Amino acid sequence: MRLNRFLMGGLLALPLWLAAGAATAQSDDARFQTWIADLRTEALASGISQQTLDRSLADVALIPRVIELDRRQPESTVTFEDYQARIVNPTRIKIGRARLAQHRALLDEISAKFGVQPRFIVALWGIETNFGQFTGGFSVINALATLAYDGRRSKYFRGELLKALQIVEEGHIDPAEMKGSWAGAMGQSQFMPSSFLNFAHDYNGDGAKDIWNTQADVFASAANYLKGVGWNDDITWGRKISLPADFDAALISLDVVKPIGAWQALGVRRADGSDLPARDIPASILRPGGEGGQAFIIYDNYRAILRWNRSHYFAMAVGQLSDRIAGR
Repeated sequence: MRLNRFLMGGLLALPLWLAAGAATAQSDDARFQTWIADLRTEALASGISQQTLDRSLADVALIPRVIELDRRQPESTVTFEDYQARIVNPTRIKIGRARLAQHRALLDEISAKFGVQPRFIVALWGIETNFGQFTGGFSVINALATLAYDGRRSKYFRGELLKALQIVEEGHIDPAEMKGSWAGAMGQSQFMPSSFLNFAHDYNGDGAKDIWNTQADVFASAANYLKGVGWNDDITWGRKISLPADFDAALISLDVVKPIGAWQALGVRRADGSDLPARDIPASILRPGGEGGQAFIIYDNYRAILRWNRSHYFAMAVGQLSDRIAGR
């Protein structure tokens, strides 16, 4: 009899629990719709048309997977050496050389226009999306709306969402085709909307800056980005070096900048022991793998790559892949 009363109590309580869950879901949906209404008001005030808002936000919805990925990013435990081996691998080098040869005429044109060596454009393309194969399948509008509404970095992602709407307003892409990563990075060059508005380039002159499907626009946009952050095609990114046994570890820093000749005078040499280039350009010494790891001398172009992605692992991979693609 006591068991029956327990079962009856559970059965009676179950609908209340379900009702509470449904009410919470409705409440969350109501809050999101209120948030979207406020966003619409802000977008209209910034010059986005009602038509663009209707097209872009008609089916806007939260993506639980995006919140999960944002909150559960694992701590990276990969070593510098492992990362370089994984990214600058024989397959990527082989494909990179093939793509460089395949698009040589177009890349040379873009290089002449923007002042960025083709091998760096191809290296960035290869690392970001495996030469355009993996660009992300998330709706950029929905992903950015989710991250902006979620609250952890809402101000940043709300700004990116408004910029994504501006991209649609300008006619570069249909909102249904605006695909990218869970964090809103778009197309074959993986530009955030703010980077798109600053650096995307309509190289083929069709009126759309298409970093999703138009190769000329993809390459020109990457080159325009690098040019915009200070790229100099008269120098490379850096190179591996050897340090003398008594080298002062305090000098290994981006904050310490000396002419190449000054590093030469301190005993720094190329990795094979030969002299450094006889050029009077500013340089720094880095050891991204930590004490005892490979040392590098880096130039201003390396700093430009860091403007693309503020990771030394990434910047070193771009530099080394570009060298290998060019047969260096």
